[in-house]
Amino acid sequence: MASLWRAAMGSSQPTPDEYDGIEFWGTPERAGWLTKQGEYIKTWRRRWFVLKQGKLFWFKESAVTRASRPRGAIPVATCLTVKGAEDVINRQFAFELSTRTETMYFIADSEKEKEDWINSIGRSIVQHSRSVTDNEVLDYDSRK
Repeated sequence: MASLWRAAMGSSQPTPDEYDGIEFWGTPERAGWLTKQGEYIKTWRRRWFVLKQGKLFWFKESAVTRASRPRGAIPVATCLTVKGAEDVINRQFAFELSTRTETMYFIADSEKEKEDWINSIGRSIVQHSRSVTDNEVLDYDSRK
């Protein structure tokens, strides 16, 4: 049914070209279960998320291998904010990830997991943002 919906809407799962050569099956910056709201049919589904090299991938299963195919991927460089959203969707441990055109909602299993995801995604947004170049980054720790 979901694949039929994607076909009808002209949408599909990410292709290997969209992975930008990222080996999502290797050691991630962060990985874990989150509950995500569907893109078209707004039901909540539990998915395994992998944050690696500026992309947030999700899968149906936690056993991610080279042969696994992500159900979706978000390039974090397109994201503007990541923040708590309990008050917005009235769900405990909820957070949102916003781009210029859409806001996606997620639910973690605990307050600590929620904060860890927000921090990891936020750090990745800053690292992969096109608004800051390597030449503009100041390392205050290296100054004496």
